[in-house]
Amino acid sequence: MSGHSKWATTKHKKAVIDAKRAKSFAKLIKNIEVAARAGGADMAGNPGLELAVQKAKKTSVPIDNINRAVKRGAGLLGEAVDYQTIMYEGYGPQGTALLIECLTDNKNRAASEVRLAVTRNGGNMGDPGSVAYMFTRKGVVTLPKKDLTEDDLLMAVLDAGADEVKEAGDNFEIISEAADLRAVVAALEEAGIEYETDEAEFLPSMHVELDADNARKFMKLVDAVEDLDDVQNVYSNADISADVLAQLEED
Repeated sequence: MSGHSKWATTKHKKAVIDAKRAKSFAKLIKNIEVAARAGGADMAGNPGLELAVQKAKKTSVPIDNINRAVKRGAGLLGEAVDYQTIMYEGYGPQGTALLIECLTDNKNRAASEVRLAVTRNGGNMGDPGSVAYMFTRKGVVTLPKKDLTEDDLLMAVLDAGADEVKEAGDNFEIISEAADLRAVVAALEEAGIEYETDEAEFLPSMHVELDADNARKFMKLVDAVEDLDDVQNVYSNADISADVLAQLEED
């Protein structure tokens, strides 16, 4: 779930926890396989693979798993790997928009499982284009505030193509064009500034603020969808305030 909302902050914290789960590892491994299939096993000549491997290492995926994924994706183990990216669109509580990104080797299975998870948890599927127009692909880097200020970050990343720095709870989010994401990350590394996540995400042009009841339903729906093996990411324009999050945490 992305955007400049409290829910976005919750999402990133949740991602750090989820990173310890085998399912998160499986998603990262799949990305490595896709990159290796597309550009070969040599990272020096395949920047997409180099990036996928860096992300896996940052999330502590075992190196043996990474190496096997590279070989499998490149066809060096005699296995065929053929994934395709598919976007599904839908609606959650209070008319919130959902973009569901899948990476799958079976389109029919993915479509069926996504539809079932959405409809069973109070959502509705939408036609292609029904909500996609509300989102724009952007680069998003998330990092803890610590002793940093917005000005500190802007000085480090502005020349690299960053558009803005936003506060998101205890974190900062650096927003850029998706094509400038690697340059922004490189600028942070050069400045010695540590970051938590760097992703090309779909950010909404508007938000829908949820009350406690609908926020609870929304989070249940998203959890069900994210638990599907073929689902890589879920994006939404849902906004859950700090007060509502505090209520949910008390439940």
